[in-house]
Amino acid sequence: MDLAKIIQDLLEDKAKLETVIVALEDLQRNAVQVPELPKPKRKGRKPMPPEERQEVSARMKRYWARYRAERAVDGLAGNGEGGPSGS
Repeated sequence: MDLAKIIQDLLEDKAKLETVIVALEDLQRNAVQVPELPKPKRKGRKPMPPEERQEVSARMKRYWARYRAERAVDGLAGNGEGGPSGS
């Protein structure tokens, strides 16, 4: 085992590592702070808690009951038109 050869190899490796460390430190010093991109906006409907869902359900039941009652009074019930827009 040639200790002189091993020491020489280690010193060469040390020199290479020091060169790489200096280069990385320069990059770090000169690096521009990249702003964090905003998260994309969520598409679709927002989640609805159960209480709010029950309120909407009750409100729509009242709406449709009133709609059907008005149509029955007007004599338009059963003519095949669907929905509140009459289409």
